[in-house]
Order: sequence, then structure tokens, then C-alpha cells
Amino acid sequence: MTHEINIYGDIPRREVRGLCRLLRRAVRTALWAEEVDAPCRVDIMLTGDGRIHDINLAQRGVDRPTDVLSFPLNQLVPGQFDPALCESDPGTGRVMLGDMVINLPQCRRQAAEYGHSMERELCYLAVHSVLHLLGYDHMDEGPEKALMRAHEEQIMGELGLAR
Repeated sequence: MTHEINIYGDIPRREVRGLCRLLRRAVRTALWAEEVDAPCRVDIMLTGDGRIHDINLAQRGVDRPTDVLSFPLNQLVPGQFDPALCESDPGTGRVMLGDMVINLPQCRRQAAEYGHSMERELCYLAVHSVLHLLGYDHMDEGPEKALMRAHEEQIMGELGLAR
């Protein structure tokens, strides 16, 4: 099974050198951990404060930059992936999970703030976003958020990047 993970954006190539392989590994590990057993497609935009601010305002009505945005293409139930309920690419047959937008400068700032590597922060944002694409949410402080956090930590451990 091969997942298609497309990475693009407006960050200079020299700044993303080596990060694409890491991102693909994080996405694939999250999909494996969530028992996604069908080939999927995920698109990742790497951008900066200005572009993600514009997207956040246009899509969510939030007038500020953020670290990551997730745009799922399917209405999924956390932990119950069913490819039959998903939109598929007619050309490849891959399940189209959705898009994520990662603010690379914010990722670097958060890594410094939290005292860990930029690579760990980038993987965390990717894992977090994949879980959103798979139906997880954290809008309240209740059991859904706790479930999502537990899955994030388990996947980060699989990546060798646990806290």
C-alpha cells in the first residue's frame, strides 16, 4: 500500500531541505497507527505567517496566523476508518483524506518556546493534522480532546519523538 503525500508551498527550497522526508514519515506513521488500510492521498502546504493568516481568515473567520490548519474531505469517526465512506481519486483509487497547511516559521518559534527540536514540532503538527483528517477533534476540554492527545503521544512515541 502506497500513500501519496504531496508537499508544496511558498517556503524557499533551502529552508525545507530534509523536512519533506520527515513529514512523509510522520504522516505514514500516523496513518499506520490509526489502522488506515487503504492507499490515501494527503496534501501538505508549507507556508509562513502571512499566507496561513489569510487562509485562517478566509476559511475560519479567525483574523490571525496559526501553526497548522486541517481541511478534511470526509466526515469520519475517530478510530473507525472506512474507505467506503470516503471520497476517492478516480484516477488512482486513493482515498483523498484532505489538506493540511503548516506555518513553518511558527513551527520554529514553538519548538524554541517548548524547548524541543524543530523536527519534533513539525512531526507533531503533521500528526495532529492527520488525526483531524481522520475525524478527531479537540474543541472542548472533554474526552474527545483527551483521546486525540493520547493518540498523538502514542504516534510520536512510534516516531521516536515522545516528550
